[in-house]
Amino acid sequence: MSIFEPLSAPNHWQPSALAAGPFAGLQGGAVASLLTAEVEALAAERKWGAAVSVTAWFLRPTPMANLRTRLSVLTEGGRVSVVDNTLWPDDDAQPCATVRVTLSRERAVELPGFVDAAGEAADPLRFPLRTRQAAHGRPWFMDAMEARAGDGVAWFRLNHRIIDGAGPLSSVLGPADWTHGIARPLENAVADPNPNLTVQLFRQPLGEWVGVRAQTRWRPAAGLGIGSGTLLDVHGEIGRVSMAVVLVPFPKPAAAAS
Repeated sequence: MSIFEPLSAPNHWQPSALAAGPFAGLQGGAVASLLTAEVEALAAERKWGAAVSVTAWFLRPTPMANLRTRLSVLTEGGRVSVVDNTLWPDDDAQPCATVRVTLSRERAVELPGFVDAAGEAADPLRFPLRTRQAAHGRPWFMDAMEARAGDGVAWFRLNHRIIDGAGPLSSVLGPADWTHGIARPLENAVADPNPNLTVQLFRQPLGEWVGVRAQTRWRPAAGLGIGSGTLLDVHGEIGRVSMAVVLVPFPKPAAAAS
């Protein structure tokens, strides 16, 4: 099962229930994954190389509705290419989210005396399962992955495709988007959405597991914070994640809203 299913028109998508966020609309990590996966799929055709970084901006909540996207190639270079991708509800002129993806063709460089550190492979299965229900009580993006935690690392394994043709970077964005929630200083105090998300990889992940060693800093007097973390696969570090955090009151339950 794919989290987003293609519709008959190119670049039009129907989100499944697994794309939902914890309150209303879609999870930001799911939206960023879709937009990045489209770029990665095109990169395979254009021979742009691997997607090495992405910054996503969540401009407003994305509804559970049919969606359309539009890609724009900013630069197509010999070594580095940069591509934007923006998302709208199918019947709306105002965009909900946009990403900018940087891609690079690998090129080996000889560096005498430099040795990559190789440690023992981690085993996320030895840690306990972690589950979390959405506020609305229905399936959501967290249900699309297996989550475990231990030794200061939260591990995630995506059990469903984002879209056909999705690449490694898009598979990292879902776990990375949880960073600010993994290390929040207080639970069930305020909602803490992230209006943006940046992920940079220096190595493509090997295997199905993505780990996040997270840090969060809050400044309640200003209603702001940040989340950041080291990204890992079972063999070691693969990159970094960061995002801004906005502190807001919890949305009222649907039954109590009027």
